[in-house]
Parts: sequence; structure tokens; C-alpha cells
Amino acid sequence: MPKHAIEKVMASEIKPDTSTVDFHFDVLCPYAYQTAKWIRDVRRQNGITINWKFFSLEEVNRIEGKKHPWEREWSYGWSMMRIGAMLRRTSMDDCDRWYERAGRALHEEGLKPHEPDVARHILSELGLDPAIVDQTIADESTHDEIKTEHQRVVDAGGYGVPTLFFGDECLFGPVLINPPMGDAALRLWDAVTAWVEFPELYELQRPKTKQDEQKIADTFKPYLEARDWISINRGTEIAFTEDGFEAVGPAGGHNS
Repeated sequence: MPKHAIEKVMASEIKPDTSTVDFHFDVLCPYAYQTAKWIRDVRRQNGITINWKFFSLEEVNRIEGKKHPWEREWSYGWSMMRIGAMLRRTSMDDCDRWYERAGRALHEEGLKPHEPDVARHILSELGLDPAIVDQTIADESTHDEIKTEHQRVVDAGGYGVPTLFFGDECLFGPVLINPPMGDAALRLWDAVTAWVEFPELYELQRPKTKQDEQKIADTFKPYLEARDWISINRGTEIAFTEDGFEAVGPAGGHNS
């Protein structure tokens, strides 16, 4: 066999399967919501399988000494993910539909799906039993599912969402506010999946200008008006203003 043919076979054996992706999300994250819109369009076109998984921004940004989200009776993103975990036990499709609707409610409509009554209403809209909210609260095992999937990201060196896994290969991103659709979505998919061929390619990033920050703040406006929490980026509280992002200072003291 010619040398180039051997190298080609070896490369195909090493490259992870990209026909299935584990997509870790937190409903609270506006970036993950935008990326989810993109990856659903990719699936529509090329038939990939998306396994919806969890990661908690509340836990990764928890201030030392404060309660873990699973120690609270109701905890915004964590409790919403418990609903997703309950739905996923019987139908990944129901989990998918629920994430799309809950995410759209928060990030586009400025509603509060993190409130139990709104969460029940969203389930009813989808033709699902609103009692799932109360069943979820009563089922402590949902905590374990989220903890396990959150820890998977942490163990891989991850710190936020969206995080994608192709087998054991972990990628953070893509981070989007205007997700491409159609042919452009597939071109981005090819660019993302190409990364898994290069295990020592760690980072490629476009710095955000003030104009970029203003666009992001404008896109996030419904979410910013609906949220009942602060935004934290690696230990620093971030405010969104008309001029872009502003570092408020070290995060802490907002939740008990």
C-alpha cells in the first residue's frame, strides 16, 4: 500500500465520529441558545444525532460558602435542567422541544421559564404534562444526572457552554449571536468538526470590539430583562450597558 494511502487510513481511524454530538447546555446561557439554533439546522440538513446534556452555570460560578444549586428547593437553571433530565428519560425529542421552547421564552420573548408556574405553562404548550415540574422536584435522582454531566465538562477542562463532545474530544463553542442557517450552517459545521482532527489545536478566537459588545447586549436584551440573577465571567460580575460590557467587580453575595 502506498505511503499516502496508509496515512489516510490512519487518519480516518483516529478521527472521532462526528455523526453524533453531545451538546452540553444550561438554559440560562444566551450563547448556548444561539448555538443550539445553529446545530438544529445542521441536523435538519445532514441528519446528525444530538444528545442534549447539561452543565450548570450556577455551580461553576458558585461563590465559596454559598449553597450548591442542588441544595436549594428551586434554583433557576439547575431546576430547569432537572425538568429536561426527566423528559429525556423517556424522549430525547421531548427534551429537545422543551429546551427550544424554554430557551426561546427566555432569550427572545423575555419570559421567565425559571419560575415554576411558567415552566408548567411551557410544558402545557408542548402537549406535555405540567405535573412533570412537581414530579421533578420530588425526584432527587435528577440531581445526580446533572452532577455527572456537569463534572464531565469540568474533568475535560471545560468551564462553560456551549460545550460539544465528539466521543472523548471536547470543544467549547462555537460562540454565536447570529447563528448561520442553510449552507452557511454546514460550512461552520465543517469548520467545527475539523478541529477534532487536530488535538493540539487549543484556541482560535476573534477579540470582541466595543461594537461587537453592543451587538451582543442588543441581542441579549430580552434575556437581560427577564433574568433574576447576575452575569459572571470567571469570577467577575459583568454588566451589559448601551456601550457594551462592563466589569462590575468580583462576584459574590447575591445568593444565599
